Amino acid sequence: MNRKFALLSLVCAAQATLANDLEGVILNEQGRPIAGAAIEVVGGRIRAESDQQGRFVIPNLSAKEQELHIKAPGFSHRVVHVGNSNEPVSLTLTASPLEIINVVGLPWHASNIESAQPISVLADEQLRRRQASTLGDTLKYEVGVHSSYYGPVASSPIIRGMDGPRVLITQNSLDAGDASRVGPDHAVATETSTASQIEILRGPATLFYGSGAIGGVVNIVDNRVPQSSDTRGEFRAEHNSVADDQLLSGSLTTGTENIAVHLDGFWRDADDYKIPGNAAVGGEQGDRLANSAYDAQGVNLGSSVLLDNGFVGVSVGRLERTYGIPGHSHRDEDVPVHADLEQDRIQLNSELTLDHAFFSGLNTRFGYTDYSHDEIELDQVATTFSNESYEARAELFHHPLMDWRGAFTLHYKRSDFYASGAEAFTPPSLTETWALALLEERHFGELLIQLGGRVEHNDISTDRFTANMGLAEGSLLSVYAVDHQSTPFSASAGAVWEFTPGYNLAVSLSHAQRTPSASELFSYGAHIGSGLFEVGSLLAISQAENGNVTFDLSRQDIELEKSNNIDISLRKFTGDVGFITNIFYNAVEDYYYLANTGLTQQISHQHDDHFHYFDLPVYLYQAQDVNLYGAEGEFIWQVNEPLKLTLMTDYIRAELRDGGDLPRTPPLRVGGKINYQWQAMAFELSASHYLEQDKVAELETETDGYTLVDMQITYDASRWAPGVSLYVKGSNLTDEYARVHSSFLKDKAPLPARAFALGISGQF
Repeated sequence: MNRKFALLSLVCAAQATLANDLEGVILNEQGRPIAGAAIEVVGGRIRAESDQQGRFVIPNLSAKEQELHIKAPGFSHRVVHVGNSNEPVSLTLTASPLEIINVVGLPWHASNIESAQPISVLADEQLRRRQASTLGDTLKYEVGVHSSYYGPVASSPIIRGMDGPRVLITQNSLDAGDASRVGPDHAVATETSTASQIEILRGPATLFYGSGAIGGVVNIVDNRVPQSSDTRGEFRAEHNSVADDQLLSGSLTTGTENIAVHLDGFWRDADDYKIPGNAAVGGEQGDRLANSAYDAQGVNLGSSVLLDNGFVGVSVGRLERTYGIPGHSHRDEDVPVHADLEQDRIQLNSELTLDHAFFSGLNTRFGYTDYSHDEIELDQVATTFSNESYEARAELFHHPLMDWRGAFTLHYKRSDFYASGAEAFTPPSLTETWALALLEERHFGELLIQLGGRVEHNDISTDRFTANMGLAEGSLLSVYAVDHQSTPFSASAGAVWEFTPGYNLAVSLSHAQRTPSASELFSYGAHIGSGLFEVGSLLAISQAENGNVTFDLSRQDIELEKSNNIDISLRKFTGDVGFITNIFYNAVEDYYYLANTGLTQQISHQHDDHFHYFDLPVYLYQAQDVNLYGAEGEFIWQVNEPLKLTLMTDYIRAELRDGGDLPRTPPLRVGGKINYQWQAMAFELSASHYLEQDKVAELETETDGYTLVDMQITYDASRWAPGVSLYVKGSNLTDEYARVHSSFLKDKAPLPARAFALGISGQF
């Protein structure tokens, strides 16, 4: 065996010596050169860029066959294989009406038109137009994505009707490490104003990120760990009229030949936002939503050592946010509740090409997050949530084996979650995960096959699961210790077939399993932020003849959530007309969701020398079999060089197999957008219509439809200040009185009134 391994090493070394320069030119369909095209050698960190004449040179390229990926703005990506020839290559790219962007958060090369799984990416000018105070509001117009809308402070993305612990929020491919998956009123501890792109993986992404991504992933990508020392920067300043919202943000990357340094920061401040009618359904007329003000600031500092075979870097970040939690009242008395959030985050990234006979590269990521937020009521801290988390992932790539390319992934995550205070509704819990995954892909001519499998070991434990069995004076208070271990398994198979130039058909099949989260299992008590009395699935609930609510341990086993999903996508990405359409079907067994029981529980809260009393609706986490299916579509027509038209739609149906509907499911949506470029001016006008949602769960009310109209005008001031743009944005131009069906605050907080924003942004 040792002799065979030595012989293999000698053969690889000999091949490495047979290297030469690869020269070529990148052209468009008319034979004109394309400047700034990026050429990447798959399996290494070898990259080149075409000059003004479209020419490029890749030095010291191995003589064995190599796979190249070529991309350029406004053109379809292209994959080519080059062999041993010393002859220059001529490569032609085809213009595309779609924005085609590479995905950073996957271990293999992929873009929004090259993956078997549906992916959306917001980047560059499109991201700058959409940036809002929350992640949910930034992404709410993306196909297949809606917002949980907890005011302008804690809105989180909903992907195909799923949110909470099923949709993983990551920062540079590592868990954000906050408490946003625990409650809808908890803010996502990320910032979009300093992001370079945001990636949305629709459908199960468990192979890459773990069982917490059974519904999808939102990956916020920034440059806090720099990979280049090229000097570049951005800045942005904006004022929005709807809440006197002010934003300042900026970033700078620079360095020497071997050291890169990055610094970014932001500051936000806003008052209560204006509304076009009464806040509560049937309430008094008002012009602002009480307790919706916020302020936030953050800074990140990072540095990397740039090596011949990659980079190793580290970043340190601090985020602070104070925000009101609207819609909270005690009986007939409004009692403001606000949250103070702090997060410290350390992240270490490295990407290295290996000189090894079998392994070609190693990517590692490590993150440490120390997060906490206080929920403050009547100037007193009622509840504190904290989460100390560690995460590490290593991706070990191998050289092609029979033309299969892939990587082994080893993943570890630990979350030490703690809630304390009189109204802590979840006990302290420790969640620990180990996982091993293998992902492979291979091109068969115009057919790309992607395969993967992942196995996890999860351990969720608490020694302070407390439940008051009767909720009456003198009733029994019981404390339990729970240690739940499980081994979820996930697998997927996908194919992308370019059956004719400019078109492809993608099919993705996946089986994913998820361990229910600590909050879904152990919740018990009043959650003042969301205004609910939450009960975990480990408890059963009943109502005695005297009307008292009683609880007992559930006699059912803890079941894994199991999802079987199929996605079919048809895409056209060349010519003047392009489209991406998806249909999906997801059959889920033991789907955990928060259901309204129709019961209420009276809660008392003492302040100074008197008590406040209020009734909270009792919501129970329960597991039922469900079917989720729907369709998504985006159609783009480049009418001529300055004018582009876009149409989009998405629809999700979420049914209980035993009859009924899941609560808070977004309605059918249709929208359109017009973009026009006239000299230095860019115009965008968009409209989105949300139909009435009458497919509602038991005890849930229907929601009227509404239409939102937005616009933006941007002036490129590069003639006077290179890289600088001025813009004005208008949102909800018709002053529509609208409520979001997927929000827990639907009946308490309408969407903001008509608003205008004025800003300046720049790049250098």
